[in-house]
Amino acid sequence: MIWNKIESAKREDIEKVQLKRLKEVVTRVYALSPFYKQKFDELGITPDDIKSLEDIQKLPFTKKQDLRDNYPFGLFTVPMSEVVRIHSSSGTTGKPTVVGYTEHDMEVWDEVMMRCLSMGDVNSKDVCHNAYGYGLFTGGLGFHEAAQKIGAAIVPASGGFTDRQLMLMRDFGATVLFATPSFALHLAEKARAAGPDFRKDYKLRCGFFGAEPTSEGLRKEVAEAWDIDYYEVYGLSEIIGPGVSCSCNKGRGLHIQEDHFYPEIIDPKTGEVLPDGEEGELVITTLTKQALPIIRYRTGDITRLYKEPCACGRTFVRMESVLGRADDMLIINGVNVYPSQVEHVIANTEGVTLNYQIVADKKGHLDKLEILVEVSDDIMMDNIAALEKIKKDLQQALLNNLYINANIILVEPKTIERSMGKAVRIVDKRK
Repeated sequence: MIWNKIESAKREDIEKVQLKRLKEVVTRVYALSPFYKQKFDELGITPDDIKSLEDIQKLPFTKKQDLRDNYPFGLFTVPMSEVVRIHSSSGTTGKPTVVGYTEHDMEVWDEVMMRCLSMGDVNSKDVCHNAYGYGLFTGGLGFHEAAQKIGAAIVPASGGFTDRQLMLMRDFGATVLFATPSFALHLAEKARAAGPDFRKDYKLRCGFFGAEPTSEGLRKEVAEAWDIDYYEVYGLSEIIGPGVSCSCNKGRGLHIQEDHFYPEIIDPKTGEVLPDGEEGELVITTLTKQALPIIRYRTGDITRLYKEPCACGRTFVRMESVLGRADDMLIINGVNVYPSQVEHVIANTEGVTLNYQIVADKKGHLDKLEILVEVSDDIMMDNIAALEKIKKDLQQALLNNLYINANIILVEPKTIERSMGKAVRIVDKRK
């Protein structure tokens, strides 16, 4: 179901809306943000220089560090009396990034999230089990408000407490699951302990998953584990939270809500804008945010864009599922490797699960890569011949597909620590 007619508008009509809103947001930040005024003045740019969408390339980039440098409210363009919600990142690598929302911003957030949920036909008959974390993290409340406004019953389970989550999903008759894909797989793994036909005790029909890069293999495994339709949601707190884009069930990729978020793909090294279809770093400009409008935000996420209309009827530009983060990319003896690429290889190898961890280290002057992978439940750990074959197959597949040599360590099921939120896939001991 298409929630808003703008989602299926003609390309020229979408671009008219984008240009009008781009001019407005550039005028706003130049007048109300000392940070952006200084940036514009240094480049010799004024709002009058923005006459076409291509002129966005004249504007400066914004980075996560800029938000940290202006902690907590230095980039806000409204007085605190107009801010109705504050969220922030965890701040594990420094001061947290703080984001604020006006009442208008909250309406925009609800709108784009309701569009996402409509892709899975979520309605008043649904019971939505929300296993995203609540609090300063935008995930939990982002899904919560939209599901409630759309008329569905929302169960604010938050993260952790796996057994309790399963009890609530079963007893409350949850039909829709909101969770990270790794936690959804963990829930299925736990539920399967009740027997191979565990799904008969649950009423799930679809799920909305995000907050971590995932391979096609993991998406397929989650969908098959629960026998549900899989919808992928992309977002980041600096832009709005979840809801920047979402997949439908008719075509590949995620529809970007581009009447609110203007996307570009750049070369992460040079900053050069790349043509549609080429892989690079996603850059987003918020077109309608009031409290924290952001110009050309470098997300760090690696993807590509394409504008072909989708079979679902939506005409918004689509983004590929995020391949990985520019800062998560591992360089192993000169070869670029993303965790999702490794995950894709593992997903196509028999005898192993998608519970894995990548460990990078140094041996002398050379990089050394170890990959811990859990074997399937039906593989006996004392079957040396079977284990050796799995190990050899995986090593060969990694070499053939990614051009990397890795030491594969096969471990027993359920021995790699599970995460209640985003999965920890990389341990880089070289840093």
